[in-house]
Amino acid sequence: MGKLVSTLFVTLDGVYQAPGGPQEDTRGGFTHGGWSFPYADEDFGRFIGEVFTRPGAFLLGRRTYDIFATYWPKVTDPGDPVASPLNSLPKYVPSSTLTDPPWAGTTVLSGDLAEEVAAVKERTDGEVQVHGSGALVRSLLALDLVDTLHLLTFPVVLGSGFRLFSEGTVPTAFEHAGGSVTGAGVSIQTYDLKGRPEYGEFALPQDA
Repeated sequence: MGKLVSTLFVTLDGVYQAPGGPQEDTRGGFTHGGWSFPYADEDFGRFIGEVFTRPGAFLLGRRTYDIFATYWPKVTDPGDPVASPLNSLPKYVPSSTLTDPPWAGTTVLSGDLAEEVAAVKERTDGEVQVHGSGALVRSLLALDLVDTLHLLTFPVVLGSGFRLFSEGTVPTAFEHAGGSVTGAGVSIQTYDLKGRPEYGEFALPQDA
């Protein structure tokens, strides 16, 4: 059974929208697309390369799928560490509107999300990887289907855009499983899902 592993890029103010380019996702009049580009140094590339050695399948939100499907099939070098697994391994897209997926190896999940994703995990050897797809990740977290979250936080504040953990996100606790900071200042932290948060309080000391 595969683990479901999410890799997400966010700004210091939690924005995940359009890290890869100005035209990637302009919803809401977003004009800051491509904010991750200046920080793509050797350390960053090494981490991403390592992530892409472990997938058995990919689970992508509809918007991320559309973005990926216009780019990665055109990268045909079999030695490319990202394109090769993306183009050759199974890809799953939860969608009620996608009927004729253009990317070879794509399966549309149109039924119950919890049941469909649990079945994908069950039949996959290696990681079921989610890249980007912030809205999908929130839904998967609410269903306790995420096992591990790689959260890459970039040293930039944008002030607008879609935020990963928006109002209404299901309260979730994680356990830190490792991390590093790249030379360009990107904080790469790995968290395993722990469950629901625990609470307490710092009481004032009692008078003697």
